[in-house]
Amino acid sequence: MAKRNNYRFRKAPVERAKKYCRFKKNGIKYIDYKNPDFLMPFINEQGKLLPRRITGTSLKYQRKIATAVKRCRHIALLPYVADQLK
Repeated sequence: MAKRNNYRFRKAPVERAKKYCRFKKNGIKYIDYKNPDFLMPFINEQGKLLPRRITGTSLKYQRKIATAVKRCRHIALLPYVADQLK
């Protein structure tokens, strides 16, 4: 069976801005869980954590963000569930 030529079906590459870890770039070592305004960009409107592929955060700091958000929710600075958080 002959191979099908897929050159017609390839999409043109899209140039996007390079994602970077803002913690590594700015030299932030500690993520303060008592500051909900700092954690808000990492949470969507429903109160869920945004994934690394969207925020560009490295794995090490994504884990720290997750821990900080959970601690912040536990002491009631952030809601667990929200309809329109932002």
